[in-house]
Amino acid sequence: ICHTPAENGVLSLVELFHRYTGYDDKINRENLLKLLKENFPNFLNDCERRGKDYLCNVFEKKDKNKDKKIDFSEFLSVVGDIATDYHKQSHGAPPCSGGCQ
Repeated sequence: ICHTPAENGVLSLVELFHRYTGYDDKINRENLLKLLKENFPNFLNDCERRGKDYLCNVFEKKDKNKDKKIDFSEFLSVVGDIATDYHKQSHGAPPCSGGCQ
């Protein structure tokens, strides 16, 4: 099957998620932080430079059902934050407009 670039982007997100999940197809706190540090270092560095710590409460904020795990939809919310930040940058906003102080 020849996938479109958009399809490949979504499939890459699924693959990224699965690299950090446990047997239950969810990501624990430790692995979420590891995923972010290994895959989004530029975003995290931009936040640090602005005096913001994106990692400070990301797990607690995104674990909507409070099961101490991040499922795929919760993971997409994390990626959505990062994508939204890059979109804002494309319109001239400074990096890391969100994040914790």
